[in-house]
Amino acid sequence: MSATPILQLDKVDKFFNDVVAVERVTLDIAEGEFFTIVGPSGSGKTTLIRMLVGMDKPTNGDILLRGERINDVPANQRPTCMVFQSLALFPHMSVGENVAYPLKCRGLDKAARRKRAEECMLLAHLPTDYYDRPVTKCSGGERQRVALARALAFDPDILFFDEPLSALDYKLKKLLEKELKDIQRETGKTFIYITHSLEEAMVMSDRIGVMNMGRMVQIGAPRDIYRAPKNRFVSEFMGEVNVLPVKAEAGQLRCESLDTLFKVPPGKEAIDGTLVVRPEDMRFVNGAEPENGVVAGEGFNEYLLGSRIQYQVRAGEMTFLVEKQRDSAPPEVQSKLTFSPENSMLFAE
Repeated sequence: MSATPILQLDKVDKFFNDVVAVERVTLDIAEGEFFTIVGPSGSGKTTLIRMLVGMDKPTNGDILLRGERINDVPANQRPTCMVFQSLALFPHMSVGENVAYPLKCRGLDKAARRKRAEECMLLAHLPTDYYDRPVTKCSGGERQRVALARALAFDPDILFFDEPLSALDYKLKKLLEKELKDIQRETGKTFIYITHSLEEAMVMSDRIGVMNMGRMVQIGAPRDIYRAPKNRFVSEFMGEVNVLPVKAEAGQLRCESLDTLFKVPPGKEAIDGTLVVRPEDMRFVNGAEPENGVVAGEGFNEYLLGSRIQYQVRAGEMTFLVEKQRDSAPPEVQSKLTFSPENSMLFAE
């Protein structure tokens, strides 16, 4: 993947009267990158992508495509294409006619349109004998592939995706996540994708940008954001966590509701705040002397998650989640929990 930015944002703002939708976003996206923007509803991600596509103009700041400022360039004059959640397919056309539509707009003759459309259909994992099939006779997954093939036929520099998989069932969604990543690798195109789904972002992305309240609060590789979030919001948004309110005490951290002392994560100083531990980093004490504080609780429920199983343990007014491999021995009803200091995260919030 080239390190040369194909798209750059420099201190981009978007205001709607007194409402700040996007604030001071600065970002470089490399050519050939799969970049995903995630965030809760109202975080600004849809407004941001509308500016990138050319549907809205920034209030302040600059958007650069290959070094050229494109703030005022309308969407239909940009070498970019958007795949919407609604797909926006033409119901009166066949699959092939939908795919070939941008080629028809460019004036290509019928034979050239069909040849290029069939190439794009194969790239999108659609058989070419679907060319004359009415698009209304296609399944949800097939319509997703038609929309993608049409975008590829446009041959854009950048493909934008606005939550295109959100309406699909789980199994089909997981299949298409992998297919989208494969297609992006095969074509070498730059994909910019927005979603509220952590799983989609983790599976497909080279990098993730996490938005909250209009700001880009962290950018990085999926593994880095998951294991080293910058703040409590990111830690909780990027997966389930156990949250312990703590206060500094003699170089350690006391959770008053548990009346337990915990060690400070390596490289941190003891402060009042929140100690965060992911379920897979919690473990049951099995008789060995633990290296950290111990939580005594009672097993309340369990949840089968495919190859993993998650246990819910209640300790006083607090509830903990512990995740283990499915074939692990089940814990006792009366359980003790602990975690390694290096697997915990400490935030001032």
